[in-house]
Amino acid sequence: MKRILNIFGTRPEAVNLAPVILELEKHPDRFENSICITAQHREMLDQVLEWFEIDPDCDLDLMQPAQGLAEFASRALVAVTRMLQEVQPDIVLVQGDTTTVMMAALAAFYQHIPVWHIEAGLRTRHRYNPFPEEINHRMAGVLATYHFAPTEGAANALKAEQVPEENIFITGNTVVDALLMTMQRPVDA
Repeated sequence: MKRILNIFGTRPEAVNLAPVILELEKHPDRFENSICITAQHREMLDQVLEWFEIDPDCDLDLMQPAQGLAEFASRALVAVTRMLQEVQPDIVLVQGDTTTVMMAALAAFYQHIPVWHIEAGLRTRHRYNPFPEEINHRMAGVLATYHFAPTEGAANALKAEQVPEENIFITGNTVVDALLMTMQRPVDA
């Protein structure tokens, strides 16, 4: 059985990870699935968690008023590292390009824990556009072991960065799965 720790902190991450988390939970014989949130976007994140009925195992609650990127990043690195030492997962699962993703990937790397990156390989090739997402995405790509690319173009970007082809999987975009899940929900009368 693999122990997976999903780490995220924003609404887009939660939307994109919801289908993956819910699928992993269907296989308790194969995966011990845990969820850790940084709450990088507290209110928007909580709405998505409620919508998809996802209950985090750990809420680091790292956002503070008027907090800058460097302060959030440093606090996230320390808090996620402590969480990894406590949980000792076999895999850290992250999605996208947020500061949470970059710090979770770095913390996992420091602990010698493989990182699986969903929505991997998206690149603009402009380091400040979008800021800080482009660099966050590139850093997560360097630190990740397995890369789940949404498109052939994203997979090609990873190959151009010398990521071994056997570590790249073209999966499509999980936001489509989240949309389909939402459309299948009954409408309240």
